[in-house]
Amino acid sequence: MKGKRYIDAAKQVNNTAYEANEAIKLACELAKAKFDETMELHVKLGVDPKQADQQVRGVLVLPHGTGRDLKVLVIAKGAKADEAAAAGADFVGAEEIIAKIQNENWFGFDVCITTPDMMGVVGRIARILGPKGLMPNPKSGTVTMDVTRAIKDAKAGKVEYRLDKTAVIHVIFGKKSFGPEKLQENFNAIMEAIVKAKPAAAKGTYLKSVAIASTMGPGIKVNYRAN
Repeated sequence: MKGKRYIDAAKQVNNTAYEANEAIKLACELAKAKFDETMELHVKLGVDPKQADQQVRGVLVLPHGTGRDLKVLVIAKGAKADEAAAAGADFVGAEEIIAKIQNENWFGFDVCITTPDMMGVVGRIARILGPKGLMPNPKSGTVTMDVTRAIKDAKAGKVEYRLDKTAVIHVIFGKKSFGPEKLQENFNAIMEAIVKAKPAAAKGTYLKSVAIASTMGPGIKVNYRAN
């Protein structure tokens, strides 16, 4: 059941699509929670997520970051473990970390990075990490020998966008405190990436709908036109 604050905010939103700058400004105005609300982007695409040649997925570092202080876990051994610690990883380990996640249900991290040689070990907990969106993947840059860059990108505000089963992409693009201008630049960066990632096999209208919302706010339709 929606609260009074949400209902009051929803009354201030038209059912028609807003220009992106107007939608972002309105979302900020309606984000009245006592905490710094996260701004979310939801994009419905005209693709079939069941088809391998119509997948849409990628990563990018937002111009102004995400506003989140991410905890980074690196699963590595030897010199790469030392490199990860020096690069600012919050947690570094190997089999003992795997055991901690398995036995203690520990998830004190937001991003999991590993080196290719450790994927066999990490694969033991794939069924645990996968549903939480924490499983390292080469496509997202989290399976790599360049752990320093992966850590810096994660800390700088790297986001991953990918289709869900309903052909919708859900991704955050900052905090209310960023203000409309910075949020607009982050929004533009993500939308441009999604447009460029259009599969060759996709037919018809690619961008079905675009909407934004703050953590506690109503959805606001956006009239987005690709350049």
